[in-house]
Amino acid sequence: MQSDATNLGFAHFLGQTDALGQFLLLVLALMSLATWYLIVSKSIAIWRARRQTRAFLEKFWNAADMEDVAAHLQRTGIADPFSHMTHHALRVAEQYRNRAGSRLVEAGSADEFLTRALRRAMEQDTARLEYGHTVLASVASSAPFVGLFGTVWGIYHALLAIGMSGQGTLDKVAGPVGEALIMTALGLAVAIPAVLAYNAFNRSNRLVLAELDGFAHDLFAFMSTGIHTEAPPRDGKVATLRPAAAKIAMEAR
Repeated sequence: MQSDATNLGFAHFLGQTDALGQFLLLVLALMSLATWYLIVSKSIAIWRARRQTRAFLEKFWNAADMEDVAAHLQRTGIADPFSHMTHHALRVAEQYRNRAGSRLVEAGSADEFLTRALRRAMEQDTARLEYGHTVLASVASSAPFVGLFGTVWGIYHALLAIGMSGQGTLDKVAGPVGEALIMTALGLAVAIPAVLAYNAFNRSNRLVLAELDGFAHDLFAFMSTGIHTEAPPRDGKVATLRPAAAKIAMEAR
């Protein structure tokens, strides 16, 4: 009996499983690889984007005017959602000044032109932030059922083997059935990190998009009203313009 117990386990399960069981194990392995790849890559991207966002916003709110911001973007490039939105606004302002008026995309006032550009930038940033979420949600919802299906299939074959041997005692049933339950444990092990990562990334995206929405209103106010710092700012900062811009944006809504 002790010898039989030592022969049971995951290695014995792999040796006894059929083609379908091996296929299910491969599916779970691929799901796990995709999940951990997204967890690592998106975590690094979020950390990098937060650092770049802080640097850009500090430069933006301390810039003398929008021309200074444009020069900064030309030097550093677009590295985060906030610089991407600002780049869109500056490019559209230049496009509106040089418009011919013959295209549908150029229809409307300057404010409408800018509003459409900011909306497009927001949609692009939202899609970029949600990259990989469908995979994480699919893995989180389907991995437990893949493991459960493997368990049912393993228990079925284990019971067939026990019935053919004619030995239905508890010590003969517990081992094969326990091995089959490994598939359920594997399914849960794949699904739990995907669920936690999906929730964490969703929360992070909500915070970024909420801040980006507020920044879009401020940027719209700056671009549409032409607010700039002609006089020297107090304490060498222009952050005091932000509440005024937000107030103008709220009144315009």
